[in-house]
Amino acid sequence: MNGLVPSSSSWSVSEESLRRYVRFASESCIQELLSSSEAGRFGNASNGWKMVRHDSNGVEISKRDSGSLHAFRSRRILTSVSPEQFITVANAIDAAKQWEGDLVEATHIREIDENLSVIRLRFGENSKPLFRNREFIVYERRETMQDGTLVVAVASLPKEMAEGLEPTKKKKNNSIIRGFLVESGWVLEKLDDTSCMITYVVQLDPAGWLPKCFVNRLNTKLAMIIDNLRKLAQASLPSFPPT
Repeated sequence: MNGLVPSSSSWSVSEESLRRYVRFASESCIQELLSSSEAGRFGNASNGWKMVRHDSNGVEISKRDSGSLHAFRSRRILTSVSPEQFITVANAIDAAKQWEGDLVEATHIREIDENLSVIRLRFGENSKPLFRNREFIVYERRETMQDGTLVVAVASLPKEMAEGLEPTKKKKNNSIIRGFLVESGWVLEKLDDTSCMITYVVQLDPAGWLPKCFVNRLNTKLAMIIDNLRKLAQASLPSFPPT
């Protein structure tokens, strides 16, 4: 028995099967993120990552071929925000707000563990074409490694499992399209007392009838949100009157 049980209109999934899958998948995602953050630095092999550009804000953008869709990675050294401060905005919901301003719903569907949850992200009719009437059912896991490195792993649940938790809803004139987020997330490494390295990896398939070249351009733009979130983290820091 695999834990997926057919019903009249969709699949249902047992809590234990969901827990086992999400724990295993998120551990794999964490290891992939750590590998991607190290690739090409300190003499390490690039593991397929190729530099795309290095912008004036100090954000380095790289990509890695992965079938017809590419994975994109952005990283930057920060000297004004600690990993603990930045991680408050390095999450699935705040990142989705940066992808597209018309995020109409962000709901925690399940709390698997203290640091592991399942989230529904839904975009509305007024979103840009690549996000219009789309939703993503993702897990989010936040983990601190032994050396203090912070990792936030985010990825979509398999189609059948997501449908069992949250059946796709229909609108008046059309249906919600369920997109897919491949292993993505953040790695925050402390370099010294005043600086840290932030790495963001993203590979998103909005699904639907979209040219792959448009989707790859979208992923390039998503990788740039690292600087927007830096500003958000800085804005959230407490301010103190001069002494």
